[in-house]
Amino acid sequence: MGRMFEVRKAGMFARYDRMAKQFSRVGKEIVIAVKAGGPDPDTNPALRRAIQNGRSVNMPKDKIEGAIKRALGKDTSNYDEVMYEGYAPHGVAVIVETATDNIVRTVANVRAAFNKADGSLGTTGSVSFQFTKYAVFKLDPTDLDEEELELELIDAGLEELGQGTGENDEDVLVIRASFGEFGTMQKALEERNLKVLSSGSEWVPQNLIELGEEQAEQVLKMVAKLEADEDVQTVFHNLQ
Repeated sequence: MGRMFEVRKAGMFARYDRMAKQFSRVGKEIVIAVKAGGPDPDTNPALRRAIQNGRSVNMPKDKIEGAIKRALGKDTSNYDEVMYEGYAPHGVAVIVETATDNIVRTVANVRAAFNKADGSLGTTGSVSFQFTKYAVFKLDPTDLDEEELELELIDAGLEELGQGTGENDEDVLVIRASFGEFGTMQKALEERNLKVLSSGSEWVPQNLIELGEEQAEQVLKMVAKLEADEDVQTVFHNLQ
């Protein structure tokens, strides 16, 4: 009984940590969007996306509104979006996207995570050429005709459409377009009144590396260390 309680407690804390990280990530998205385009989601597409992303992780309405209000304050941190590239152990390529109010702290933490795992932090462009950057939209698939939607969205830059999972492991319809068509695709989806659950960018590897279980675990430990950092928004890699 005691062991079962400890397992349940560990799972509860893991879910809490995940939720806190998701809220922090979306909160930064909101601040960046508001400072760049204002507090009105009707005229600020980036803020609309951030609010959608907040709803997708069950971020309470008052927290979303609070983040918007904080972004308007004079004392609110300004976040720089900085991307880092490098190699994890065994030659796995890694891209780390951050939003930080202290670049010195962030680069030190990211470099430490790579070094402690016997990886290496690289320079700009040293890894990203192995990936393709996409605009990604996740939709509620209820009552959607995939074939019909695919034909309708080709002119908006659609490159891929298929099944996937959302932030809470629910079934979603995933739409990918070239990153340069982000605004065009967002507008096309909004004009069709489609329920967008979340949206953002994604670095998709052109080739995958397959490793043994022990080697893969070393890589994933480094990825987990990076993802736990408060300044890190997303981590992408080419591990199979």
